[in-house]
Amino acid sequence: MKNEWKKSLPLILSLIFIYSMMFFTFENKVIFWYLYAFTLLVGIAISLVYSKYKDELPTWNYLLFGIGYGTVIYGVIKLGYLILPFIDDNATKEITKFLSYYAPQNIWHYLLLVFIVVIGEEMFWRGFVQQKLKEYTSPTLAVIVTSLLFSLSLAISGFTPGAMAALVVGLILGALYEWKKSLPIIIIAHEAFVILLFLVLPL
Repeated sequence: MKNEWKKSLPLILSLIFIYSMMFFTFENKVIFWYLYAFTLLVGIAISLVYSKYKDELPTWNYLLFGIGYGTVIYGVIKLGYLILPFIDDNATKEITKFLSYYAPQNIWHYLLLVFIVVIGEEMFWRGFVQQKLKEYTSPTLAVIVTSLLFSLSLAISGFTPGAMAALVVGLILGALYEWKKSLPIIIIAHEAFVILLFLVLPL
């Protein structure tokens, strides 16, 4: 029992750190992007120390499949955005308000998003948390629980549509990681998704 507790301690402490920092980060809108990037840099460091990454795809597949899956994820989220107003009249206003505070506003924000935030989210949540949970449960349940935990990190902000979107994205990327056994492909898929979402075809 003592060994099991010691084994799970890095996961528990890292989640406490991430949630604590996310709460503090969303309370500081002016420096949000810098705090968020710092938090995920620590997440990257944790994942590098405690994780062994899977990569069973040839290099040429990364861009091809990553961009394709990222486009599919964007399509799913776009469809949800179009349907949501029929479920909740205030949803569109809530999304617009949230994005006015937290969407990337300048080149530095986009650089942090592409080179730290996306990579950090995938390395921490899928590469570390999901793989750690698989030591205690099945891969399917690990994907579901990790997606819920990932969603909770955004729910801290009070942004319900964003938390729902994070849950969906987390499920897709988590399942993709278990299927393709490649961290680079889910990073590229996530990159393609956010580029479409914020630059090419914004909501």
